[in-house]
Amino acid sequence: MLLTFFAHSTTTDNEKHKATGWLQGELSTKGIQQATELPNFIKDNSFVVVYSSDLKRAIDSAKLGFGKTHNLRQDWRLREANYGDFDGQNKEFKQEMSNFIHNPYPNGESYTDVEQRIREFLQDAQNEFGEQHIAVIGHEATQLAIEVVALNKTWEQVIIENWRPQGKWQPGWQYVIN
Repeated sequence: MLLTFFAHSTTTDNEKHKATGWLQGELSTKGIQQATELPNFIKDNSFVVVYSSDLKRAIDSAKLGFGKTHNLRQDWRLREANYGDFDGQNKEFKQEMSNFIHNPYPNGESYTDVEQRIREFLQDAQNEFGEQHIAVIGHEATQLAIEVVALNKTWEQVIIENWRPQGKWQPGWQYVIN
């Protein structure tokens, strides 16, 4: 299966350097513009379905970008990591992401917990869509877990290679899911 991943558009929390986690989050004015314009930057939009997490910021990104052209679905397993007590807090705690690979955030989940739900989602999607092309609009932990599964990387690797701290966004990342 071919999967194109899109990060949800910029939120008001992103602009305030807060980690939204499992809170719903709102797209900012910039985020609304990004979501609306995203299809103009995509070379291959042949996906048969666009999945998003069930969090508002991802749903809104999907609706604005692909709601008129694609079948949209939501799946809770595509959520951001549950940061527990850190949901809605300043992002500084994420400088120590590797501390939470196996250990859950206080009253939250670990990155291996995220990986497990992403593995289940990918298996279900592959069972339904076989070798077809799907899209996913998700979050940082969603993409990192996809990279762990699809590229056989370690959590330590994907955290180090994460594009977000360097601001190296692009209009979609493609993965082959076996």
